[in-house]
Amino acid sequence: MNANRLAQLESWLRSSAIDQRKRAIDELATCPSDIAIPILQRLATDPDFICRRFVAMGLGNHRTEASFQILKVLLEQEQDQNVMAEIANSLFEFGDRSVPLLQSLFIRNQHWLTRQTILSILMESNQDDVLLAVIREALQDETQTVRETAILALGRVLKGDLQSEAMALLGELAIADFWRDRWRTATALTCASDPDAAAILTKLQQDENHYVVAAALEASLPKP
Repeated sequence: MNANRLAQLESWLRSSAIDQRKRAIDELATCPSDIAIPILQRLATDPDFICRRFVAMGLGNHRTEASFQILKVLLEQEQDQNVMAEIANSLFEFGDRSVPLLQSLFIRNQHWLTRQTILSILMESNQDDVLLAVIREALQDETQTVRETAILALGRVLKGDLQSEAMALLGELAIADFWRDRWRTATALTCASDPDAAAILTKLQQDENHYVVAAALEASLPKP
């Protein structure tokens, strides 16, 4: 790829047109890393947060040590939560080595968007111990959507070796004061095969809130 084309791609990334930015990222994804990464690094501190978000996305397309280190630096510097969530997504492209970074970010970052993003990411990992630790932290969050994401994430933990720990938490959540906690608990138990899950769902089918009852009934249906 010649210098003029690379300059055009960099210009597109600074453009106000989202389609041009997307085309630039897609094309840079096919470039050799030693060509694409310097361009992305130059734009990593651009004043436009949308540009920085595309840069974070682009770095995830190049799984090299250089791009990983750049993302680590951006993790410490970035203030916009939309960009931060994209950085988290790109870091996860690097596999297990990113998990401690994401766990640390979750603990120190209180914003709902970043926290929900990390929870969703860790549900795709194979580290249930980290996921469960993050869930416990998230259940203390004041933002209801974060709590609900954490409750649903317990359904993922139920499939692994930490099933008993997840069931204990779900047992507590099934008698929570706020109906949305109980509602999400019923949904999380859809994947459960533990006898305790059936007992909890039976109780939730008698709940005072009809949304909870409906979710519990659905969760109790025979699995295909």
